Amino acid sequence: MPADHVSDDLWERITALLPTRPARRHRHPGRLPVPDRVALAGIVYVLRMGVAWRDVPIQVVGCSRVTAWRWLRDWTEAGVWPRLHEGLLAELRKASLLDMEDSAIDGSHVRALKEGDHTGPSPVDRDRRGSKHHLIVDRHGNPLAVTLTGSHRHDVTQLLPLLDAIPPIRGLRGRPRTRPRRLFADQGYDFGKYRRLLWKRGIKPLVARRSVAHGSGLGKTRWVVERTFARLHQFKRLRIRYKVSADLHLGLLQLACSIICLRRLRTSF
Repeated sequence: MPADHVSDDLWERITALLPTRPARRHRHPGRLPVPDRVALAGIVYVLRMGVAWRDVPIQVVGCSRVTAWRWLRDWTEAGVWPRLHEGLLAELRKASLLDMEDSAIDGSHVRALKEGDHTGPSPVDRDRRGSKHHLIVDRHGNPLAVTLTGSHRHDVTQLLPLLDAIPPIRGLRGRPRTRPRRLFADQGYDFGKYRRLLWKRGIKPLVARRSVAHGSGLGKTRWVVERTFARLHQFKRLRIRYKVSADLHLGLLQLACSIICLRRLRTSF
């Protein structure tokens, strides 16, 4: 049943963000459209199980593969997933579950089975085609923003784009929070140019030095981003990139980040 894949609290938060469907003008319009919640169940099923769209079981989900894919495309174009993520981050901040004093950043390689935007030869997978997920999290591991590039792109190239992708996080009185105070990163981000750019933004860079032997001590704070990557890749559709469209893969990434934030809200009660 659709309810098994779309919880009530997720549906309550997303239903107000979905675009309205056009009015039915014809006297005999044909088959009734699939309810939005059923289409969302198809999307979440693919995200969690990692099956191909052609293998979506209509008896279990309640809609066809074409319907689920079409609504994923339309809702991605309408910007539903970033707004859902922003709203959940505001809820986390209101509940004192978001701490942006410290943040951590990293990237993770995934194999891409098809050509498409944001793919490239992976330096860690014998130059096979791949993509890279770039993620920034707060002190507790809540995902703040995620971006997608080809595997050949260096991690540091997404440092500033990730900071720019953090939405204005409301939830408390006063100005919305848009940047952390301190940023933890591994040796891949150790460039003087980017250290200076972080200081200009009022962010203290805590980046491991490349010339220093292993054991910087930053891992005791930076490990939360690795844990969040593990949680993201529990969604089997994100372990390997099947989609040619980068926008749809990024949309699934943003939906997974929203589900992780929602789980954090659930465990707080």
